[in-house]
Amino acid sequence: MKVLLIEILKILLKIIYAPIKLFKTKNRIVYLSRQSNDKSLDMKLLEEAINNECPNTEQVFRLKMIPESLPGKIAYCFSIIGDMYYLATSKVAIIDTYSITVSCLKHKKSLKVIQMWHALGALKKFGLQSVGTKEGRDEKISRAMCMHKNYDYIIAGSKSWNKFYCQSFGTTEDKILNYGLPRIDYLIQNEKKNRDKFFAEYPQACGKKVVLYAPTFRRNMESRWFDISKAAGRQNLVIIVKNHPGQHDHYRIDDDNFIYADNWKTLDLLCVCDYLITDYSAIALEAAALNKPTYYWIYDYEEYLSNNGLNIDIKKELGSYAFEDINIIADKISNEKYIYDEYDKYREKYLFNDLGQSTLKICALIISLLGDEIK
Repeated sequence: MKVLLIEILKILLKIIYAPIKLFKTKNRIVYLSRQSNDKSLDMKLLEEAINNECPNTEQVFRLKMIPESLPGKIAYCFSIIGDMYYLATSKVAIIDTYSITVSCLKHKKSLKVIQMWHALGALKKFGLQSVGTKEGRDEKISRAMCMHKNYDYIIAGSKSWNKFYCQSFGTTEDKILNYGLPRIDYLIQNEKKNRDKFFAEYPQACGKKVVLYAPTFRRNMESRWFDISKAAGRQNLVIIVKNHPGQHDHYRIDDDNFIYADNWKTLDLLCVCDYLITDYSAIALEAAALNKPTYYWIYDYEEYLSNNGLNIDIKKELGSYAFEDINIIADKISNEKYIYDEYDKYREKYLFNDLGQSTLKICALIISLLGDEIK
């Protein structure tokens, strides 16, 4: 039934889009996302760079998460018509997730689509890689939705991720540009400023080892907040708790050593922490850009491997930092010096070159696609 509804929706979209494409193409960039209703940091940084280099170029943001309610879903369907108008009248489209209007419709040849995925790499399987898995899309629905079609360029981190991106987006390596994401520029430039701000706001953290716990998104999987609170309490660590944006756990513990920095962005907290504890999240790559000591709490390793899948063997490549028992990690942070040998090899393999230049490189690509109209 779902597949039939998707096919009907696609027919309606194509009928509506045909006359919309008759509108004149403008000197315009459109950003589309279902990740958030607000501009991502990557989009903000690109917007600023484009404004500096091409002040006469219009930049439009079409950002809307799909609501859970039926009325919300209906309203979202109507907003798609606006997305189609801007796709038909823009020279460049930038997306950071799957977009039904980008992938399911036939666009003008003048439109160039840049997939700026919302992660720096692919520790876990995603996109077409995860189709048919417990955590991924149903295969028939994925095919009906034309998942990840119509991309002209795909932004990635290190070349070591290219084969996985090819699988995830169903593309060829010549479309992948190893520029990294603008957020890495931000991290490098704002580490000290964010640390100073954080310790002024949370003076109880001064002089202690500050640990950011930032797990990946889990669908129908339980986070282990109670376990980490006990382990941290025994070792007198300050733990910053930051859920994945898509997660809705609201665990709280009344303890000065636990900080729920709800008003802080995850990337700003990454600047602040002395250590990161994660699992399969791409935040580990962002931490690597800052050379932050990182541990992997993989308490559900076999289950996650079965339900979603991983692109790298964490136990093999990062065995010195990956544990199923949080008490081992807490003890190592408190009592042992971090050994960088294995971590340095990981950084060399999975980070891209020219850290701090991502915004400039992507901006130059966009300017080249805008062509003569920017002059």
